Amino acid sequence: MRSFRILHAMVAALAIGVAMPQASAQQAPLQDKPFAEHKIVLQLSDNDPKKQGLVLSVASNLMKFYDPDKVAIEVVAFGPGIDLLRPENSNRKMVESLVAQGARFDICLNTVDTLEREAGKRPEFIAAATPVHVGVAQILFLTENGYTLVRP
Repeated sequence: MRSFRILHAMVAALAIGVAMPQASAQQAPLQDKPFAEHKIVLQLSDNDPKKQGLVLSVASNLMKFYDPDKVAIEVVAFGPGIDLLRPENSNRKMVESLVAQGARFDICLNTVDTLEREAGKRPEFIAAATPVHVGVAQILFLTENGYTLVRP
């Protein structure tokens, strides 16, 4: 009986070990901010320059209000929202400044793949962007791990 329990535990551990890489392949890991008291995910899903500016303003204001080590900010861009993370976007310097302060900007690879299929050419995005497989799945992952979703 004891051998059966050990075997069962080993099989369960193996199953968990096999399942974990699949789950982590779905999204970027959580930020390494052990002292963050506040966790915010900002959704950007359209290409409106005013919305882009608002998202950047919210992220910047949070960085100023809280110590950058005390707040984890993640902007998830999908659909037309990925235009914020293109090299020619006028907000590029602000995005890079926020990344330097510890914010993270995720870009949805599902959107990038769709644009590539439609245009026949893969769109470029800035190196500061963190690729995630599915933007909405990243938002779900973050909210399930203590982040508050804000849609400015």
